[in-house]
Amino acid sequence: MSSRRKVRLGDLLVEQKLISEEQLQAALADQKKTGHKLGRALIENGFVDEEQILQTLSSQLSIPYIDILHYKLKPETVRLIPEIQARRFRAVALEDNADGVLVGMADPTNIFAYDELARLLKRPIHLAVVRERDLLRTLDSVYRRTEEISGYAEQLSDELAEGDVDLASMVSNADVADAPVVKLLSSLFEDAVQIGASDIHIEPDEEVLRIRQRVDGALQEQIVDEARIAQALVLRLKLIAGLDISEKRLPQDGRFSIRVKDRNIDVRMSTMPVAYGETVVMRLLDQSSGILSLPELGMPPDIRRRYELLAGRPHGMVLVTGPTGSGKTTTLYATLKLLNRTDNKIITVEDPVEYRLPRTNQIQVKTEIGLDFARVLRSALRHDPDIILVGEIRDEETAEIALRAAMTGHLVLSTLHTNDAISTINRLLDMGIKSYLLAAALHGILAQRLVRRVCKSCARPHTLTDHERIWLKAYADERALKAPYVKGNGCGYCNHTGYAGRIGVYELLDIDRNLTDILGSGDSAAFSHAARRAPGYVPLQQVALNYAKQGMTTMEEVLRVAVDIEAIMQYDGQDTQPDQHVLES
Repeated sequence: MSSRRKVRLGDLLVEQKLISEEQLQAALADQKKTGHKLGRALIENGFVDEEQILQTLSSQLSIPYIDILHYKLKPETVRLIPEIQARRFRAVALEDNADGVLVGMADPTNIFAYDELARLLKRPIHLAVVRERDLLRTLDSVYRRTEEISGYAEQLSDELAEGDVDLASMVSNADVADAPVVKLLSSLFEDAVQIGASDIHIEPDEEVLRIRQRVDGALQEQIVDEARIAQALVLRLKLIAGLDISEKRLPQDGRFSIRVKDRNIDVRMSTMPVAYGETVVMRLLDQSSGILSLPELGMPPDIRRRYELLAGRPHGMVLVTGPTGSGKTTTLYATLKLLNRTDNKIITVEDPVEYRLPRTNQIQVKTEIGLDFARVLRSALRHDPDIILVGEIRDEETAEIALRAAMTGHLVLSTLHTNDAISTINRLLDMGIKSYLLAAALHGILAQRLVRRVCKSCARPHTLTDHERIWLKAYADERALKAPYVKGNGCGYCNHTGYAGRIGVYELLDIDRNLTDILGSGDSAAFSHAARRAPGYVPLQQVALNYAKQGMTTMEEVLRVAVDIEAIMQYDGQDTQPDQHVLES
């Protein structure tokens, strides 16, 4: 490409007889309508696949084809091309040496981009062709806002160090876009949305400020040396959320909405006093992506079919259980989406209301004014609902009202924090709920977890560790020891974590006639024993292990799920095939 002669991709593909002239003209017509690039139009029409295009460009232009996901990139080299130009020209700097800069491009036939990059770098350019989606993923990974965040933090620290400053006044008047505190928060939210973070933690320490983001359930940390800016950040966030900036001794909760990269993000914010100031945790809810449907959650087909039958009943209670962050609310709203018809009146009682769903009456609990779950639930029953969603059962009074509602012609959906489906019964009995109420009203319990999915781009065969082998020998069968387990090595696609996305692990317990009779007797031990042998019941650990045997997750994730390993000992074995979807929290 040193002569920079103009080459047309379409002509190359026709010349190589990969497409016909008629197909080229059809793709060009589509390109005019959509504005997309020719390569994308050809691929979307099924005339050629991306691999053929890349190999043709590599061969005809005499340039290498590079898999950048597994290429050892140096961030300082990549940043030779500013992010704006890198995204505009679909280019990434791969190597910088005495001969010039090796630049990977999704479209190396783009002469205009080549000339602009040469003018920008002021160095000889050697081209390589790379896959576009891999390039974009690499740009998202490398052009993180970490340096930007550190820079704005330093600016804010300098501003605070200039002398006596009325911090509350400075932060409350920071409405201009170039104020350091505004820039810092803007960069923080943009970075979180870019990497798909579900939570942002701001944690002041003695000498540093820790900013941590939860991605696929795991925290990633950035340390900012300017510890003094913590107070300014917290004050600004309190103002945005409408909280009391003068109250620093008590925890506070609030919420606000922001727009980041054309996406509407609802932020649930909680503050708490700690040794070196106040810590803030913000849960990010992307309203732009909409509410998932049940088929999109990734439930095994058999479990989804049985769960949909339970949710389709005219009355009774269905519980979804699991720890915080296991996707319970996502599952319940997917259920409401299924049931949200003109002939159903739906009332939800939540704290807080996380998602907005048309044609539903959503009520926010406000305990500070006495509007608690039990009080709202009593009132809701007088509004002729068909379906009631109770955000969480926290006490005996709420549980009893919900169960009685389920007995009197209403379908009640709710959540509970328990480790698995079977232990839910013990939790309710411990609350003081009568066993005959449970037997009469409870129809099913869905327990769930989220496990990280192995990155397909860097998945490699995994040799079991001694700990994993011992666990499998004790709690699984001989076949499990011989399964082809995998683990991600880390690549640009998964931000070098070895994981990309999450998938739900589910166990469903149908309360059938036999279990109802045992439950009514109040014998919890007999109920647990019978439930483990109930038709269709597969414990969480076994479902997770089946995922690992299929190469979808790792043994590391299986052991994280295996809270009650006794359940797997009682299970006599059957595989569960999940749908190929990812559940996002």
